[in-house]
Amino acid sequence: MGERIELETAVGRIGGWLARPQGTPRGRIVLIQEIFGVNAHIRAVVERFAGSGYVTLAPAVFDLIEANIELDYDAAGIARGKALAAALGFDRALACVRAAAAYLRECPGSFEPAAIGFCWGGSLAFLANTRLGLPAVSYYGARSMPFIHEALRAPMLFHFGQRDRSIPEADIAATRAAQPQAQVCVWPAGHGFNCDQRADYDAPSSAKALAVTLAFLAQALA
Repeated sequence: MGERIELETAVGRIGGWLARPQGTPRGRIVLIQEIFGVNAHIRAVVERFAGSGYVTLAPAVFDLIEANIELDYDAAGIARGKALAAALGFDRALACVRAAAAYLRECPGSFEPAAIGFCWGGSLAFLANTRLGLPAVSYYGARSMPFIHEALRAPMLFHFGQRDRSIPEADIAATRAAQPQAQVCVWPAGHGFNCDQRADYDAPSSAKALAVTLAFLAQALA
């Protein structure tokens, strides 16, 4: 069972949701939220990775703007989440990822943390690779194009949905071209296919992407 913690970052104090596995950890994960905050779905994803053997921490990056944000997957939630993400910006969000990674390095074990992010957080996971040097998994990061030519500093895995209207096929092709050393997976699904609270949830694609992600982590963190 996870627990709420507090993190000191270079840009302010935030909360987070931390879950530890039973037994010896296989690694450490900074799990980066969507624009909806560290809500019930993100906490469940943290628990899922902990159940697979990883000490997992989701920093509540929106705490820098407003504490305890948990938004619904509806038009109002999307509008509020986009406004919060714009107010926060990538630089301050990345400072929170850096602090979460530092926190995890203090946990028992010798593994370097990896970053996994979803949607807006998927683009942050990519930046955690290029700017912080963390192995990273980006799920349908729709805001990566302005940074797509930044050099990778660690292993990288991208997940995309073939029917994702927010990430056109041209952007996926541009990702492959700019990052030929990265692993790129395209699933027969829409945006947010990993989230069982969204209309585009696709259970088979979610399960297959998780299996690929766990295999990637086992190799990247070995």
